[in-house]
Amino acid sequence: MENVKRPGGLGDLRRLLIGADYPPVRSAGRRWRRVRAFAVPVLLLALVGLAGASYEYLTDTRHLAANTAILLAAVGTAPAALAVLASHLPLMAWRIALVGLFLGVAGHAPPEPWPWNPVQILAFLAVLWFVAVRADVGVSAWCLALSLLPVWMYVPNRGNAWGVTVLLTAIVLVGDQVRRRRSSQRALAEQAELNQLEQARRTVLQERTRIAREMHDVVAHSMSMIAVRAETAPYRVADLTGPAKDEFTEIAASARTALDDMRRLLSVLRQADDPALTAPQPGLAELGPLVDDARASGVDVHLAMELPLRPVGEASALTAYRIVQEALANAARYAPGARVDVSLASGGQGLRVEVRNGRPTGRPARPEGPGHGLVGMRERVAILDGELTAEPSGDGGFAVTALLPDGGVH
Repeated sequence: MENVKRPGGLGDLRRLLIGADYPPVRSAGRRWRRVRAFAVPVLLLALVGLAGASYEYLTDTRHLAANTAILLAAVGTAPAALAVLASHLPLMAWRIALVGLFLGVAGHAPPEPWPWNPVQILAFLAVLWFVAVRADVGVSAWCLALSLLPVWMYVPNRGNAWGVTVLLTAIVLVGDQVRRRRSSQRALAEQAELNQLEQARRTVLQERTRIAREMHDVVAHSMSMIAVRAETAPYRVADLTGPAKDEFTEIAASARTALDDMRRLLSVLRQADDPALTAPQPGLAELGPLVDDARASGVDVHLAMELPLRPVGEASALTAYRIVQEALANAARYAPGARVDVSLASGGQGLRVEVRNGRPTGRPARPEGPGHGLVGMRERVAILDGELTAEPSGDGGFAVTALLPDGGVH
């Protein structure tokens, strides 16, 4: 049977007394940082003031020797620094504070009902709070038990001792609830981050699958042309020798086999409820109707093409069309009322596609999780070994620029 660690065991006691301290909190929320920036200086000033008052209180005991009074004053005012130390090393601060409680009453038995000065009391309460909000429940339980020892040993009034017991217990219980809540929030934040990463990975995989299905149509068309030309070569080319005819026959057979393999691969990528795609894949010739549809939906879009464009492969033409399509859809959602300029030009390195929108004049739509638009653009351009930049422009808009090779998939 598996051993279960019980809170408050000897392992927790050992951790409290001689074990490693708890690491500092990695980061604090923005609201807590603002509160801490105001509260810490005020707390330090208050502790300094109480330290001065405690020094006068301790050194005014005429029945004590001078050296003893100075020692007690140092012991009484030193805990003011423990409140600061406890925020970084709570167990170390508690160990020092507990020793201070015992030293604070050594050789000093005043008639007052409290053997410690106000600084020691407040500093110890602060230290106990930091332990409760950082330590495990078992360590906090041992910390409470050991903290009550000097109370019941040196507080003469039992009513006061019971009151302190209730106060320390409440501090530990409330601090433990705060710790549990922080742990839950931290676990939820980590889980949310993992969910976002998983969703982003799933988005990339879904987009790659969609791109693969589209690229299948492009490559299948080229492979079909190879097979047809190889099969008809003996009828179109005169005076072919027997070995040449056999070579064309083998080329046609290889092309048909490659097509069959691609279809089987596509059946693995296709979901059960995906509709069959029968329409031809769009290219540069379909950019005009695409822009017209965007204008009909209310987008102020302008298309500029530096003619004549050099011929490009079907894969590059399809990628250019999809980039413009996604960029126009994003501009309609996130930059309503803005002018959108679409430009295509042939350069020395290939086809340059740019979609740039200005500052929106309407209220943009709120993003609903990671979209497929930019992910799809990057995946498509990466398949072609092209280049893509998508970033905000200087005028408050957004610009998408892609450089595509003249050929197809590399």
